[in-house]
Amino acid sequence: MTSKHNTPDSTPSRPNPVTLQGVLSFLIPSLVGLILFVVPIPWNGEMTVPIALFAKLIQQSLADLLPTAALLIITLAWLGSTIAQFMKPKRLEESHLWRALFQVTFFWYMVRTIGLVFVIGTYFQIGPEWVWSEDTGGMLLTSLLPGLFVVFLLAGLLLPLLVDFGLLEFAGMLMTRIMRPLFTLPGRSSINCMASWLGDGTIGVMMTSKQYEQGYYTKREAAVIGTTFTAVSITFSFIVLSNVKLGHLFLPFYATVTFAGLVAAVIMPRIPPLSWKPDSYEEGVAASAEEVVPEGWSTWRYGLHQAMNKAKAHEGVASFVRNGLKNTLDLWIGVIPVVMAIGTGAVAVATHTPIFEWIGKPFYPILAGLGVPEAAAASETIMVGFADMFLPTVLAAGIESEMTRFIVAALSVTQLIYMSEVGGLLLGSKLPISMKDLILIFLLRTVITLPIIIGIAHLLF
Repeated sequence: MTSKHNTPDSTPSRPNPVTLQGVLSFLIPSLVGLILFVVPIPWNGEMTVPIALFAKLIQQSLADLLPTAALLIITLAWLGSTIAQFMKPKRLEESHLWRALFQVTFFWYMVRTIGLVFVIGTYFQIGPEWVWSEDTGGMLLTSLLPGLFVVFLLAGLLLPLLVDFGLLEFAGMLMTRIMRPLFTLPGRSSINCMASWLGDGTIGVMMTSKQYEQGYYTKREAAVIGTTFTAVSITFSFIVLSNVKLGHLFLPFYATVTFAGLVAAVIMPRIPPLSWKPDSYEEGVAASAEEVVPEGWSTWRYGLHQAMNKAKAHEGVASFVRNGLKNTLDLWIGVIPVVMAIGTGAVAVATHTPIFEWIGKPFYPILAGLGVPEAAAASETIMVGFADMFLPTVLAAGIESEMTRFIVAALSVTQLIYMSEVGGLLLGSKLPISMKDLILIFLLRTVITLPIIIGIAHLLF
């Protein structure tokens, strides 16, 4: 199999003329995509992006139906995988879509099986209560999965606006001088990063996974983007801060999160495990064009040339809809069962066992040494964020010190890897990320960002 995004057959020795039709074919869909996924807009006193707003409105209007939809999706994923795993029908195995959706390793088949058991137990409230309670499976089925279901639908259908009409090629040429030295990434990754930081981390994971499969990124680059820039949205950050009753400090809070996140983004690609990832492409996939400006071209003109060529090669509305539906099915079938299985398990361990409290105790002397009030209570929240981002702020709600609550909330965002959503998404995607990688990255991000957050908190309080 080869990528559809191979290096162009030839690069003209002299710049081609820029035509109005060529510019518009690139510019119009790309601007629509940017407006939907990246441009912040005010809504009910908060900042969000249109795609997140649409997802929220759809989720609210279909709230009663979406848990049933998640149950059906997880059941379909398990049935298809069972047929593919044990019956191996030859006729179906010839279908590329069938193979992409249902042919998984035995390990991932078992994950889908666990996801099915958890979703049935939660939907019908049968079996152990630790599976279906409101704090565990009930939270995922009624709150998280409906949101993912709708986001996957909208993003799966509309992401081609960002990736199929030349925006990545144009941004790649303009931004490579910034992204390469700072983050060791190609310039086109700037669009993924903006979509994650301003939009939603799940969108960033989806974009990166699809581009990795198409030869845009090496294994190392895809792993770096997926685990370094998949931050939660501005709106979600406000919710996290509101959980600890510090909503009035949102601007300094988000500035702190952004600064600490950028420092981590500079350091993480240069140390293991991310630095150990090979700079090779997915097996059987050809690399896309290099972001190198040929002699005789300006950066801006060559980027525009690449973007117009990409837009010109698009196959039309039918292809746009067909590919969008495939993207949506792939996300529904591939990711939702994984999030249900791993997310429920992780949150159950965090809620019903003292394991995360125990492994957080080594941070007590660090917090105390850095002058954090109520360091013992704060240490209990440090590691629990690996299960779910909300849990640290839930545990911190009873802490009296505003400074400590600020630190806990900021750290829960900058740790970035939490298994109830982003972690499950990464494991369910095609990105070259393992559970061992996620644990190490979570710990390293904690060690890197915690002193920065504490230092800024001392200046603020």
